Amino acid sequence: MKKVQKSLHKFETLSDAHRAFGMPQPKHPLISLIKGAPSWSELHQPSQPHVLGFYKISYKPKLAGKLKYGQGYYDFDEGGLLFAAPGQVISGAENEEAICSEYTLLIHPDFFFGYPIAKNISQYGFFSYAVNETLHLSENEKDSIISVFRIMEEELNGRIDDFSQDVVISQIELLLNYANRYYNRQFITRKTVSHDLLQKLEDLLAGYFNNEYSLSNGIPTVQYLAENLHLSPSYLSDMLRVLTGQSAQQHIHDKLIEKAKEKLSTTTSSVSEIAYALGFEHPQSFSKLFKTKTNLSPLEFRRSFN
Repeated sequence: MKKVQKSLHKFETLSDAHRAFGMPQPKHPLISLIKGAPSWSELHQPSQPHVLGFYKISYKPKLAGKLKYGQGYYDFDEGGLLFAAPGQVISGAENEEAICSEYTLLIHPDFFFGYPIAKNISQYGFFSYAVNETLHLSENEKDSIISVFRIMEEELNGRIDDFSQDVVISQIELLLNYANRYYNRQFITRKTVSHDLLQKLEDLLAGYFNNEYSLSNGIPTVQYLAENLHLSPSYLSDMLRVLTGQSAQQHIHDKLIEKAKEKLSTTTSSVSEIAYALGFEHPQSFSKLFKTKTNLSPLEFRRSFN
């Protein structure tokens, strides 16, 4: 029996979201802070996936998906933050969205127009994390986050003047910087699990090249690694940066160079043959990467090794 494809319910504007909640129209068309918001699963069509036309930041006092390792848990119980960006598809009621939010901040991208955050917000990778990669907060962290939401609440519910947007923008930037700091802490407190993932990553890359998947599938991608490790690509790269100082892409490149050195030093294959074996479409791209990483061309390395 053919599976019926669920259509995407689109929320283009903040007014669309307020209307779906049965709430009054937002006071500002580009930003809204909803206190005690119902869950997105309580919309009129809860089983439908939906896509947002705005940023969404939710603080939830309770979170599912605590990370267990061995006999202990690595995450805090004081709630946490979830992030979503415009264009991101959010699944239906089966996920953590079923838990009600204490605060939900909705921000249309146009609210940032003319401010540095309009460009800088793309640097915050957690907007593309999966639900099971939620930021779990400690008690002190929760207090800091709630204090920011309260300042924004007071500002948005108060008298609008020439400084209102500046104040709210500064609070959003503070909220995102706190999230960056706390995610960095979360990677560290999950260190045992993260190091296990790092070993799995190394095994995954070694198996990919040893089994010559690159001949038919090309160079392994960050997406490929993330899917096999059951992580989002952004979370994987951010976790690796904290643990090793390198992104997932850099790990792929390091493994490529390692395998290239092995082939250059132990075989008589040409540079082009090695490039194709490693998954490169063009030998020139391989040579350029090799030179960037080693300060030697592949032939120079082969001669110096011999």
